Order: sequence, then C-alpha cells, then structure tokens
Amino acid sequence: MTNGKKCYIGVMSGTSLDGVDVVLCPVDEHGIEPAASLAYPFDTALRADLLRLIGGACTLEEVGRIDHRLGLLFAEAVTALIDRYDLDAERIEAIGLHGQTVWHAPSGQTPFTMQLGDPNIVCARTGIKTVADFRRKDMAFGGQGAPFAPAFHRFVFGGLEGRTVVVNLGGMANITVLDEPLLGYDTGPGNVLMDSWCAETFGVPYDKDGVIAQRGEIDDAMLGAMLADPYFSLPAPKSTGREQFNPAWLKPFLRTDLRDDAVLATLTELTARSVVDEVKRYAPERVLLCGGGAHNVFLRGRIAALLGDIEVARTDEYGIAAEWMEAMAFAWLAFMRINEAPVELASVTGASRNTILGGVYA
Repeated sequence: MTNGKKCYIGVMSGTSLDGVDVVLCPVDEHGIEPAASLAYPFDTALRADLLRLIGGACTLEEVGRIDHRLGLLFAEAVTALIDRYDLDAERIEAIGLHGQTVWHAPSGQTPFTMQLGDPNIVCARTGIKTVADFRRKDMAFGGQGAPFAPAFHRFVFGGLEGRTVVVNLGGMANITVLDEPLLGYDTGPGNVLMDSWCAETFGVPYDKDGVIAQRGEIDDAMLGAMLADPYFSLPAPKSTGREQFNPAWLKPFLRTDLRDDAVLATLTELTARSVVDEVKRYAPERVLLCGGGAHNVFLRGRIAALLGDIEVARTDEYGIAAEWMEAMAFAWLAFMRINEAPVELASVTGASRNTILGGVYA
C-alpha cells in the first residue's frame, strides 16, 4: 500500500462545517496518494455552538469548551478511520490537523487567525504525533496565513503542460495559478452563503447538484450590488472567511419581491462570477475544480459557461478526488513539517519569506 513511503493522516474541517474529512496518505518528496478516507459527521450541537461563536456571541469559557469538544471530535474521526481500515497506528508518522477556523483577520494592526480543536487531545487519544497551528507562522512573517492549498496544488499538478488554474470551491473559494511565481488567493464566498440560505429557507444543509438554484432566475440587480463589495476589487494577496461573508452580510441585498430559489440562483452566480472574473486574468488552458462545490452540477456548469472554450474539469480526472484535496494537503503539510522543510508560500500569502509551518505535538 505504501510503496516504501511513510504514511500521514490529514484532517480537515472547513468553513462549511459539513463534516470532518480524514485521509491516510503515503507521502514522499516525489508524490502523494490517498490510501484510505472517511467523511466523519459533524456533531449537530457542536455545529450550532460554533456558528453562534463565529457570530460573535460567546464567552472565554465557551471558547475553551469548544476547543476541547473539537479536539475530541477530531480524535474520534481519526480513530474511526483507523478502525474502519484496520490500520496500525504505530506505522502512521503523523497527523496533519488544520483545526476549525473560527476567525480569520489577516489585516490591520493586530493580524491574527484562530483555529480551534486542541491537538494535545488528538495526540493523546490517538497515540499519534500531531502537527497543527500551520497558519500563524506565515502571519508572523507578514503573510495572510491563507490560502495554503496553492503549495499543495503545485506539488500534485505542477507537472501539467500549459497554464493551469486550480479552483477550490469550499466554504470560501480560492484559486491557484500554477505559474512562476506561484499565485493564489481567496476570491470570495464559495458554498458558505448558498449553504446558509439552504439551511434557513429550505431546511436542507446544501443544494445537492444545484437542483433548487436551477429553478430560480438570477437577479442581476442583486448580483451587481453584491459584486460591488470592496473585497472583490482588493488586490492579492488576500484571504477571507465567515467573519466577512455570512448571513448578516447578505441581509441588506435581500428584497421582498425575490423568490427563495431566485436568491439561491443569484448566490450561486455570485460564486461563479467572482471565481471566473479572477480566473480570466490569467488566461489558463485549463481550470481544475475541487472542494465540495465541484460536485454542484449547476455551479460547475455556470463556471464552464462563463469561461467559454477553456477546459473545465474536476480534479478527479487528474488523479485527485475533489472532496479529499484539502485533507490531503494537510497530510502533506505534516510531512513537510516533520521533515523540517519550508513551504513555498511567500508569493501567495505575501509573507516576507518561506518558512517551516506548524507545531509538533509528540
């Protein structure tokens, strides 16, 4: 299974709060491959508490309790993977733990980012060395601390001929331009606004295949007003999160004459347009889609239609399953940290230098 490579586990819980992705990957300096994977369900009560915390209603005690509960959740997810595939924990080199982002504020006089999910608990419960807190070292050198996926995208897709742009459609959307220098940044909302509208209005966690949005008509006035948000015209490097794009942000753009499915169609178009407007700057030969939004047939179709003759494909067609990309990235980042290798992200995040990322909990 490993072909002589050491095995790492990547754990990713994204902005969408729809589950914990766990992937076992044999890794070396030449490549990475998924050997076992698991989507572990997010605890419903914990998700509700997290959304309330992210919304700003919390105490220090609640932050500490959620940090502990997330640590237990991530440990349970890793243990479930080990049990399902009958893995030998002693043969796993390390866990790469992203943690759950609850606030990301990379600009201003006191830039910071906060990911919760105590890695000490993950290490103690699994018995496996855990690497976490990847983002703050980059920020210490003046970087945005995000996105980190571009370095991994270059590792797995850097050998493709012709200019390639990778689009990650997670809770937030980000692009990677595989060029010299490497470029990448958050374009704006990915699934986050669509998912929250689905939960609030239709009672479902997300719009499967974009079926509901397809019923609605895109409202150009609402779309234009949303696209006028200053974030979309900011130059890179830039990154964002739920603290910017959330239901409170959406509320001023809603009108009583809009049908619920029209709002969803317009939010889907917002994601498509904000991604495509950035992709077109780099005139790529192909665009590879990953993340949960890559499975949204309507969204994928809108991106392809707006890009015209440019090839649009899911990363599955190039060897990496779209839904496991981010978790695999943190398995690779754990590999880089254990081997004390700097991650080449300065051209992406704006940091003053490339550096070794992550803290090791042994």
